Amino acid sequence: MKSILRNISIIAICATLSVGCEATKNANNKQKGAVIGATTGAILGAIIGNNTGDGENSELGAIIGGVVGGGAGIIIGNQMDKQAQKIEEEIPGATVERIDNGIVVTFDENSGVYFDTAKYNVNAESQALLTKLANVMKEYPNTKIIVAGHTDSVGPESSNLLLSQRRATSVSEYLASSGIPSSHFTTVWYGETQPAATNETAEGRAKNRRVTLAIVPDETMKANAEREAKMKG
Repeated sequence: MKSILRNISIIAICATLSVGCEATKNANNKQKGAVIGATTGAILGAIIGNNTGDGENSELGAIIGGVVGGGAGIIIGNQMDKQAQKIEEEIPGATVERIDNGIVVTFDENSGVYFDTAKYNVNAESQALLTKLANVMKEYPNTKIIVAGHTDSVGPESSNLLLSQRRATSVSEYLASSGIPSSHFTTVWYGETQPAATNETAEGRAKNRRVTLAIVPDETMKANAEREAKMKG
């Protein structure tokens, strides 16, 4: 499985808890859930881009919620590991990252879910892949989904902001039409302001024209995991 667990939150904790850091050194994703602290910076940074998500993104951080640790974190991590692996199998071109208690899926122009130049409608090829993604998500219903739209820097900034909003909304609406309750979605957009790569090359601009999804546990999943952990304990 090619999923990547980012180490930003682990590094932050290692600064104050060296024992916890050593415990995570050789752990897999679900084991790391037991010692990672309550921070949303890593997953928020992945959604946005090269930003850890302070200030104006505090509301988005609240939606993501704090990282669940202990036995409940292990249980949630196990579920997210399985879901991430299933997404990779169904959509091999997408970038799938396991970060803290969540999953971040990034679609750019090289991943199969893409938009024609200056367009925001979900084309037929992208619909097929998003349907597969929706089917996986329906197997794990106790989640919240954040959809973030981004563009490159070509064209007016105001136009790019609107385009990123429309693309993110199109993806959310298509997934909702595939059977996922619309109440599970939060849609945000950043235009050209949060590039994932340089805008000086064609390859970089293609990476910046992207839609990113973060799949995080909702309160029901967290409560169920806490209950199961207590029963096992």
